[in-house]
Order: sequence, then structure tokens, then C-alpha cells
Amino acid sequence: MSAIIEEPQTQSKQNVIARAFRHYCERHQYWLDRSTPHNTGRWVFTVVLALLYLLRVYLLQGWYIVTYALGIYLLNLFIAFLTPKIDPALLDDNDDGPSLPTKANEEFRPFMRRLPEFKFWYSASKAIFVAMICTFFDALNIPVFWPILVMYFIILFTITMKRQIKHMIKYRYLPFSHGKAKYKGKEDSGKVMAN
Repeated sequence: MSAIIEEPQTQSKQNVIARAFRHYCERHQYWLDRSTPHNTGRWVFTVVLALLYLLRVYLLQGWYIVTYALGIYLLNLFIAFLTPKIDPALLDDNDDGPSLPTKANEEFRPFMRRLPEFKFWYSASKAIFVAMICTFFDALNIPVFWPILVMYFIILFTITMKRQIKHMIKYRYLPFSHGKAKYKGKEDSGKVMAN
């Protein structure tokens, strides 16, 4: 008999937790939707968050492995941001699928990224926030000789960006575009032409 009485109380506690979690998710999504058109503000927030993280790591003199992992993750996000959604290296010349224009007279198609800007920002911000939380746990402060990690990261960054730039040159694409192409019409000379 006591199991029957306790069951509704357990369900009501679960409902309260589920409703609170759902409310939090809705509020979170609301603020994400509101922040979407504000590119500059979003990136300023992320840069400030990154500077706070770096300041914390510098002042505490630790958590270099966490910082190295964060750097590798941000590098992977950046490469996905620079890469086209449909990689031209995977397309055959005989394939009639979508491809990037390679000649001046071909149709202009905007650059579609593998990782859109908003998802890049959101993932980078979450990663920096998680790394900041990791600095509160001493178990994650693994002692390492940090100059070696910096050297590894610089070498990895150089090799990866060299390969990405070669890919961009080979398939003739530029991952940055600022809106639709603008065309100039004929200049109006002010002369009246009569037939």
C-alpha cells in the first residue's frame, strides 16, 4: 500500500524537474534566437570569455592540458568553418552534382560552409565555457612542460592551415564573402541620344 502512495509523489517531483528543465531549454533557445543577428556582439562576448579564460590560466599557472585540448578543438572548428559543405575533392569531373564555379563566366554561387558561422560561434563559446569550468577541478591540472605543448600546437596549426590553403588554391574558392555580388550599370553621361 505504501508503494502506491509514494508513486504519485515521485512522479510529481519528476514533473517539476522536467518542467524546470524544459523552461530552461526554452529560455536558452529564446536568447540564442535573439542573438543570431548580432554577429559583432556575439564574437565580442566570445573574445572576452576567451581572454578571461587565458587570464585565469595565466594567474593560476596550470591547466595547460585543458588549454591545449581547447586549442585543438577550436582549430578543428575553424577548419570546418573554412571548408565547403560539399568538398570539391570528393566530386568527380563527370559528376553532375553541385560544384564551385571555376571560371569567370560561370554562375555565382555563394560559399556554403561545412560549419555555419552561428554554429561555429556557439560551439567555440561552449568549449571556452567548459574549459573555464574545468579550471575549477584540481584533478584536471595535470603537470606538463607547457612549452612543448605550445610547440606542438604551432606545428599542428601550421601544417593544417598550409594544407587548407593549398586546398583553397587548388579548387579556387574563397571562404569569405560579404553578401551578394554588386554590379555597376552603365554610367549616365547626361547626354541625350536621339535617333
